[in-house]
Parts: sequence; C-alpha cells; structure tokens
Amino acid sequence: MTHSTIETQLLLDGLAMVESPRWHDGRLWFPHWGTPEIIAVDLRGKAEVVARGPAGLGHSIGWLPDGRLLVTGQDGLRRHEADGSVTAHVDLAPISKHTWSEMTIDGRGNIYVNSINFDFAEMPERVKDRSRSPTGVIALVTADGNARQVADGIAFPNGMVITPDNRTLIVSESFSGKLLAFDIADDGKLAGRRVWAEGLAPDGICLDADGAIWTSTWKNECVRVAEGGQILDRIQLDRPCFATMLGGPERRTLFMMANQFLGPDKFAEMLARRSGQVLFAPVRTPGAGWP
Repeated sequence: MTHSTIETQLLLDGLAMVESPRWHDGRLWFPHWGTPEIIAVDLRGKAEVVARGPAGLGHSIGWLPDGRLLVTGQDGLRRHEADGSVTAHVDLAPISKHTWSEMTIDGRGNIYVNSINFDFAEMPERVKDRSRSPTGVIALVTADGNARQVADGIAFPNGMVITPDNRTLIVSESFSGKLLAFDIADDGKLAGRRVWAEGLAPDGICLDADGAIWTSTWKNECVRVAEGGQILDRIQLDRPCFATMLGGPERRTLFMMANQFLGPDKFAEMLARRSGQVLFAPVRTPGAGWP
C-alpha cells in the first residue's frame, strides 16, 4: 500500500550542500559540504557549527562507543578528541588512496566505511559511461584498529545501514539504482551479497523498525521501500533527496537532506546557489539499527 499524505516542514535553508545526517545527543548532525563545517541543529531550527571537517565534498560522520567523533576523508578516518584536537584514527590508504565517504558504526563498535575508489574529477565521464567495471570498496575497521577490505566491485557505494542484530549490512549502489545486502559474520566480514531492492536512486539511507528503508528515486521523491522493492510510502519533494535519517523523540521524525542538482560537472555552481535544505516529517514507524 502506498501513502502520499506525509507533509514535510523546513528546518534549515540556504545551505551549500547537505549530506550524511546523523541523530546524536538530541540533535541532527551533518557535514555542510563545500565548507569545513559540521553542523548540529535541534528540532526548533537552532543550529551551530560543532566541529570542523574537510572543506570539500564526500565526507561523513559517526561516533565511537566512547562518544568521540569520527570524520571520513581523503586519507581515511580522523578522530576528534574531547579537548578539541584532531588526530588520525586509521590510515586506509593501503586499501584505497581515494576519498573515503560514507561510514556506519555498528553496535559492537565495528566501523564500516566505503570509497567510490576513483578520482571525483572522473565523475562526469563515469556517469555518462556506467559500463566500466565497478570499483567501489567497503572497509572494516575493528575496535583494535585493524583495517581490511571486506567488499569490492560496487558501482558507487553510498549510504549504509546495519540491522539492529548486527547481522546485515545494506548499502546503496548508486550507479545501478540498487540497494545491496550483505550478511555480517561474527568477525565482521561480509558475505552473501545480494540485491535487496532495485529501481531506485539510492544515496544516504536509514532503516526503520519494520525493516524498511527510506531512500530516494529519480523523481525527487523520498520513499519508504521494503525488501524486494515494494514502495510503502512516498514523499514528493521539489528537489532531489540526497540522504535520510530517523531521529527526534522515539526516532519517529524523518529528516531529509535535499539539494538542487545541476549535474556531476557543475558542483561548484550548485554549491554557490546554496540550495541545500534540511526537511523533516513525522512518520509512524521509528528508526532502528545504525546509524
């Protein structure tokens, strides 16, 4: 059954580009791409810059079990200490020397982080010719700091979620329009790769307590999709939804990160337009899993 009566509200406007939202400590945190800002905003729209990350595109955030902030970037993961200092957490260059972007930390403290594994300047050409062999990888960083590759051959890996039992990882494969799923072994390794849903335009994603995922389509929609691809709910937007997050009281508030998109070769112009918006809407089913 498809529902279309969910109405959105505007929380923040006039931002360069918004991505990778996380609900943490009573606020929505997100990287403000195109600037070095990491912003936190409450449900009343009161926002502040809470940390600094890379100034460009492609980074995401997460927290270690002890509460320290991690930020992805060109060289892997950087850790923000309580005193405000920033240090390298793990060097992922031996796995890929390209930017590491999306990250999810599960309930055991295992960190999963992915990379498209090509230079971002190649994006326009790769979007036009998607017949090239997929290069994307996923790395696992365990609590002892050991890093290893656990998946490859993904056509532009993007947002990732992990189920509440720590047993399944679902990742957006943006170039193919699919959500892929992997089984997670006791040691964190991934196996059993399969298509979870397809016919979408998935980017940043979130999971709810019914096992459905909120993601995006090519029609400027934010949709709630079940395993197998059935669309359960649709929210029509006036611009693309780049990422979703369930937070707020009882995790029943859906946050949508929306930006006008001018094409993979016009990011500078897109950032200058400052079309980024943070939208939100109440939903019936609360969030679950990680992030």
